[in-house]
Amino acid sequence: MAGPALTPDLATWGIAGAATLGVIARPFGWPEAVWAVLGAASLVALGLLPWPVALEGVRKGTDVYLFLVGMMLLAEIARKEGLFDWLASHAVRRARGSATRLFLLVYVVGTVVTVFLSNDACAVVLTPAVYAAARAARAEPLPYLFICAFIANAASFVLPISNPANLVVFAGHVPPLMQWLKTFGLPSVLAIAATYAVLRLTQNRALAGRTIASETGAVALDLGGKVAGAGIVATAGALLGASAAGIELGLPTFAAGLATTLVVLAIKRGGLVDVVRDVSWSVLPLVAGLFVLVEALERSGVLRMLADALRDYAAASPAATAWGGGALVALGSNLVNNLPAGLLAGAAVQAAEASPTVAGAILIGVDLGPNLSVTGSLATILWLTAIRREGEDVSAWRFLKLGALVMPPALALALAALLLA
Repeated sequence: MAGPALTPDLATWGIAGAATLGVIARPFGWPEAVWAVLGAASLVALGLLPWPVALEGVRKGTDVYLFLVGMMLLAEIARKEGLFDWLASHAVRRARGSATRLFLLVYVVGTVVTVFLSNDACAVVLTPAVYAAARAARAEPLPYLFICAFIANAASFVLPISNPANLVVFAGHVPPLMQWLKTFGLPSVLAIAATYAVLRLTQNRALAGRTIASETGAVALDLGGKVAGAGIVATAGALLGASAAGIELGLPTFAAGLATTLVVLAIKRGGLVDVVRDVSWSVLPLVAGLFVLVEALERSGVLRMLADALRDYAAASPAATAWGGGALVALGSNLVNNLPAGLLAGAAVQAAEASPTVAGAILIGVDLGPNLSVTGSLATILWLTAIRREGEDVSAWRFLKLGALVMPPALALALAALLLA
């Protein structure tokens, strides 16, 4: 007896699932971007997605591309000008020989960077600085590098700008800042505290009783490094201003990153080729491929099914829908990455006209859920790229074992606080 026919929708879901698995597992050691692009190209080649629609999917990521390029330029020029080494020397001195004090200091800085510069910036900008600090302190780098990965997601809903996915979920209906803080203030604090507590406990063996170097050689910061630092601070201001004005974040970030890079290169009188060569451009086709996969899933009817289910469940039990929606989106973000998950969930929230509580729970799931796996968020993928440049690596299985301890308590506490509020 013949099996059921493979419908176009099933084929689309199968290809999207295979591409996502490729991004997670990286068969043959191929980069994540290869699998995302192969998946997108397969959909077009097999006639499952018309190429104009695929191009439209790529176009929808324009703001994200601009944002990432701006941040990567800032990070690269700051690295080359020694800003991270300079910051590392100060961090080591303030730790005064204590590995646990350095751990707390890095966590606090990571929180601030995520809140005011976004989770992607934490992964791109802070990770090299933290590696430099660990190296300067002659400490095992991974416990401190894990902070960059986990706080990038745990603190990513303190402000609307802390994660570009926040703006996607609420689309053109982002709550005013004071209302945002009233809704997400306590959930954010609990998520940040819970993430720190679990990370600290899991890394205790590598930290407890360890003495690290308290002094490093003097690191001078020349004019180029000072300009790079000023550019990062100015970018934070630009992002806050753009968010308050309802402007998309990509163009201001790109302009700030490009301007900072050009000013530094003018001071140094060269170095453009080195900067362009060392930026991790592969993240752009990865994001483009993910956007195409989302476009195909939307056309296959997934969005309509999600919106209908969300509307029905919310009408029957708002509180249970908030809990279930937040948890399901948190897990789903690890299956398809939280960028496409946020796009789908946000569109479903708008189509279903979900309540602010349900929308908030789904946003928390999109932001916190990716702390489970290495491919849960773009920030974590950027973090992986950054640590690989420094000669470090973390397998998907190792991250999953740690994420399974870190993510659930933070998610449960954040959702409970949201519902109580």
